[in-house]
Amino acid sequence: MIALIVCVLLVGLMLIGVPVCVAMGITSAGVFAALGNGKILAVMAQRIYNGTTGFTMLAIPFFILAGNLMNNGGITDRIFNFAKAMVGHWPGGLGQVNIFSSVLFSGMSGAAVADAAGLGMIEMKAMDDAGFDHRFSAGITAASSTIGPVIPPSIPFVVYSTCSGVSVAKLFAAGFIPGALMALAMAACVYVISVRKGFPVGERMPWRLRLKYFVDAVPSLMTVVIIIGGIWSGLFTPTEAAIVATAYAIFLSCVVYRQVSFRRLLEVIYESLITSCKTLFIIAIANFLAYFMIHRRIPNQIIVGLTGITANPAALILIIIFILIILGMFLEGTAVILIVTPIFLPIIKQIGMSYVQFGVIMILASMIGLLTPPVGMSLYAVSSVTGVKLIDLSKEVLPYVLGILLVLLLCAFCPPLSCWLPSFV
Repeated sequence: MIALIVCVLLVGLMLIGVPVCVAMGITSAGVFAALGNGKILAVMAQRIYNGTTGFTMLAIPFFILAGNLMNNGGITDRIFNFAKAMVGHWPGGLGQVNIFSSVLFSGMSGAAVADAAGLGMIEMKAMDDAGFDHRFSAGITAASSTIGPVIPPSIPFVVYSTCSGVSVAKLFAAGFIPGALMALAMAACVYVISVRKGFPVGERMPWRLRLKYFVDAVPSLMTVVIIIGGIWSGLFTPTEAAIVATAYAIFLSCVVYRQVSFRRLLEVIYESLITSCKTLFIIAIANFLAYFMIHRRIPNQIIVGLTGITANPAALILIIIFILIILGMFLEGTAVILIVTPIFLPIIKQIGMSYVQFGVIMILASMIGLLTPPVGMSLYAVSSVTGVKLIDLSKEVLPYVLGILLVLLLCAFCPPLSCWLPSFV
């Protein structure tokens, strides 16, 4: 009963235009008070504070700053130009470039919001200038940003590792094939949509020019080598990798390319601070809502009720995926991982699924949550940058959501896709 009240109140507040973070705060605090647990509100400030000060959460502002520095310092320009030289002539033109750029950028940002807010700006401008529909450009930018947290480095994988005890190195290895499949699924969607709507296609560049763009992009692409190499060699953690990425972005932007002055650097830091505050505020309130749900044992009620329907492993996997997607529509991905991992792991062990495979399933489900209202953070990031209404953007990303769902189901029922590479670690 309480679960139903929470869902109705949360969705109702969002439908009448209340901001997501405010709706989550009112719902959790209001129901707490209505149940006669007013004293528990004393921990609200503590839970909100803890929600954004965890070690992994510290990576978010640095990755956002790194993304903005790359965008302003010419780094993303060179990555985008290299991607354009390689795949700009494919059907879908800059839509395909958008996806390929995000694959390259995924080894630098580690977070979907950083990708959407950083590289997404230059991708949107190039697609608009080339004559693409503005809503289509915004949709593929939001969708392609979800590749970042799947291909390492990945903040969600680190969070899942702390909950499950699975090796971060194995989880990072498990993300490569699903991330590549996501890119292929999105590329297929772009191909179909572009052919049907007649979007422009770039000319095929000669290999001499492609080599030139590659050489120009080498210092920028070295960011991937430094971050991934540092993490895999044990030199630094993924959170420390965000700081390394920021330092390297400052070095390239201010020293090598000299496209960011000291004054502009301060402006970029301020802009990143504002974006980080918006993002972390939502995560902070989501953390209190997650605490409220655990306190009232709402996830347990939902899971026990649904898992009581069947004991068939395949059916249980589908039920778990359904629960993850529904929770991801209302909660920030990290909160979902923190809530359901301890509850689901005994079931996963019982049906014989690898914890690594389940981690990939959970992260892919979280990516769907990033693209589905009412809490889809990538939607909000791209909507704030592009000015496209949230409801229009939600319609544009629907084909890509279905593509991610297909990859999710493949990974759920074909273990080698997520367990083959980790077997070598």
